[in-house]
Amino acid sequence: MKKIISSLIVASVFFSNLNAQSDSKKEEQLYRPNFHFSPKKGWMNDPNGLYYKDGVYHLFFQHYPDENKWGPMHWGHATSKDLVKWEEHPIALYPDDLGYIFSGSAVVDKNNTSGFGDSKNNPVVAVYTYHNPNREKDGKIDVESQGIAYSLDNSKTWTKYSANPVLKNPGIRDFRDPKVFWDSKRQQWIMVLAAQDRTHFYASKNLKEWTFQSEFGKDLGGHGGVWECPDLFPLKVEGSNEEKWVLIVNINPGGPNNGSAGQYFVGDFDGKTFKIDELFTKQLQKEKAAWLDWGKDNYASVSFDNVSQGKRVIIGWMSNWEYAQEVPTEAWRSSTTMAREVSLKKTKDGYLLKNIPVAGLKNYQGKSIRKKIDLKAENKLVSPSEIDLTKAVLDLNLKKMTAGTYSFSLKNSLGEEVVFGIDNKTKELFVDRSKSGKTGFGNHYATPVTKAPLNQIYSEAKMKLVIDKTSIEIFFNDGEKVMTEIFFPNEHFSELTLSTDTKGSSLNIYANQLDIK
Repeated sequence: MKKIISSLIVASVFFSNLNAQSDSKKEEQLYRPNFHFSPKKGWMNDPNGLYYKDGVYHLFFQHYPDENKWGPMHWGHATSKDLVKWEEHPIALYPDDLGYIFSGSAVVDKNNTSGFGDSKNNPVVAVYTYHNPNREKDGKIDVESQGIAYSLDNSKTWTKYSANPVLKNPGIRDFRDPKVFWDSKRQQWIMVLAAQDRTHFYASKNLKEWTFQSEFGKDLGGHGGVWECPDLFPLKVEGSNEEKWVLIVNINPGGPNNGSAGQYFVGDFDGKTFKIDELFTKQLQKEKAAWLDWGKDNYASVSFDNVSQGKRVIIGWMSNWEYAQEVPTEAWRSSTTMAREVSLKKTKDGYLLKNIPVAGLKNYQGKSIRKKIDLKAENKLVSPSEIDLTKAVLDLNLKKMTAGTYSFSLKNSLGEEVVFGIDNKTKELFVDRSKSGKTGFGNHYATPVTKAPLNQIYSEAKMKLVIDKTSIEIFFNDGEKVMTEIFFPNEHFSELTLSTDTKGSSLNIYANQLDIK
């Protein structure tokens, strides 16, 4: 009898494991993005060490390969030739005696200022945060410092600098995420670093020895949480020769719709000090903070080093710390946003940091449809037979709009939906994923409705939608407002509808299925 019971228990465990594996594979197939980068296995968060060299874009990322939750941080590695299709490579940087490898950046040292190069190769130098878990466990404050490593073979192998850390902790608990760039005007390297709820600036001639220059951010912008993953770069103002400096600072928590998010500042940088622009100062007095993305799921966006002059490309982590470790995937967790080109627009009210999908996305256009629809109360825009909405880009152009609501719905046959659109009554963009499928995980995933304020009632408006299996990225009016959201339906969304309480409006729709394998 004992043998029979024992055999039944073994069989039960066996079939339970099989079912678990089956569920895992089902979720793997259902939720693995078609064209946003996600790791083959394990946990991923912030993008790191972004750079372009010899025709290849390099993406590193915070990675714990052994579990699907945050753990001892490594730098994972992936590359792309067009910022759309990514190939994952072996892990680049592993934790060592100084600690975990937290977020940072990478630069192409063209002049070999570091001395790490040789006669054949310019070195690529990674600058990253060491996080010492032993000192953290002991209750110490100085748990984070900055280290460097270099590569002479386009990031296939890395050598850590023997004299790490290159920047020791000055007595600040959160002291991390160095973003380094070459200041050509003053022939120096600049590091912008997150220091609790502000940024610090450092300068160096050789990437090894750093001198403190200034700090920025006390009492400016959003301060609902710790500042992280800063970035500083110059941009020409659209339609002019005026150049301004943009400082991106990510914050967790404290985003415009709760949780983690990215904010930006516009001003001038003289090689030592960043000072916000007078018009931007007035903008902050009205808005309190300027947000890069109003959706819940774009965090730690930073830019690529060494991209052609005048062009600035960013990419972010497509999740939110409120629920990132509980999303319903097993083999891996998280993906990146679509890579985006940013530009700066000046208006009478302030500055808009616009971001739109990279141009390379157009190279994957496949099956397409074009329609003009005179809107009634309920409108079918895209049916399952027309294009595959798990890998699509849609351009929507609304005309003759009135002071009503325009609610788009991504739907499936189970009655699940993601609702988004324009409310011209309240002057807002909105996304509602409360009925999107699996919603009972993490904190505040499905509620409240995500909103982005608009400064007027629109008679015409454009929206570009980038839709993957488990995400939508909404670019309103050429990226003047952006919303990024993830979702987990129990069946793929396959149709798009529009309901409205107004009359007389029309919609032009141009939808492209993406051919990406």
